Amino acid sequence: MSLKTLNVEKLQDTTGNIYESIVIMSKRARQIAAREKMELDDKLKYFEGFEDEEEFAFNEEQERISKEFEKRPHATQRAVADMDNDKISFRKPEIE
Repeated sequence: MSLKTLNVEKLQDTTGNIYESIVIMSKRARQIAAREKMELDDKLKYFEGFEDEEEFAFNEEQERISKEFEKRPHATQRAVADMDNDKISFRKPEIE
């Protein structure tokens, strides 16, 4: 995987504070990872409860599904891309 430099100034322009931008991106990355984990668990749950007769065929299918998820870009990469493309909406709590 190649490294990509980030324009920190542009990320900072979104919120006005680089630390707020990092927190927002990390929360978005956690959301993406949680959603993907649930999706993967749902797909693999199908294979529970089958007898051991066709275990080899099921193992191959489970491996194929797992590899498909591993090929996806990392959640952090997608969160940074979302922030870079202004696809993340966020709000600040009201200060009283």
